[in-house]
Amino acid sequence: TFPLALDVGSGRGYIAQHLTKETVEKLIQVDIAENALKNAVESEIPTVSVVADEEFLPFKEDTFDLVVSSLSLHWVNDLPKAFKEIHQVLKPDGVFIGAMFGGETLYELRCSLQLAELEREGGFSPHVSPFTAVSDLGHLLSRAGFNTLTVDTDEIQVNYPGLFEIMEDLQGKYILCMGESNCSWNRKPLLHRETMIAAAAIYKEMYGNSDGSVPATFQIFYMIGWKFHESQARPAQRGSATVSLADLAKIDRLISRGKK
Repeated sequence: TFPLALDVGSGRGYIAQHLTKETVEKLIQVDIAENALKNAVESEIPTVSVVADEEFLPFKEDTFDLVVSSLSLHWVNDLPKAFKEIHQVLKPDGVFIGAMFGGETLYELRCSLQLAELEREGGFSPHVSPFTAVSDLGHLLSRAGFNTLTVDTDEIQVNYPGLFEIMEDLQGKYILCMGESNCSWNRKPLLHRETMIAAAAIYKEMYGNSDGSVPATFQIFYMIGWKFHESQARPAQRGSATVSLADLAKIDRLISRGKK
């Protein structure tokens, strides 16, 4: 049971819907978008909404027993600082559980747009927000002070009729919870119609399914990190092992001998 939890980048409170009073007694929801918080869905858990930037959390050190974040941290300008802020507001032995989009997200769309722009306009600009790589994630969490880390990755593939339907989804109904418009400063203000048509053809040619649809990949990183406390289990001292890993090859003989 977590007496006090924090949802970083809560949006309309999607996580709160799946929590129970037996797990979390009180939840603070933080998001930089005030309208999202105003339209938050109801939850059985007492919640408080706070408009704040993930990189500047307005809470005292050692405040929360649990911090969660679902699919919002890829919007952060300074991810290492956001992790440090989360670590700071956690109590000792508190846990951070998060999910964020990874580097392979929408790779089909990015590649198709880049090839089309190179062909039609002689150069390309990013049209999808940048993502971090899984190889960097563990290092960033460790540098922020988290220990006993767990990092996992998963891919979800969604099929669409074509590129234009993907773009419509990303700019429309999923923009708050799943999709990507572009927050890069060096983005181009618009895509030419000819470039879009070329990108749609490239997308279908390179990645199209046999039924005429096209896939859009969303890579998701899951992470768990704990704030240090004296009661936590620690690795044994180097050289203190009593069994060699080399003995694993003989385990069948050792077990049968033990039974005898």
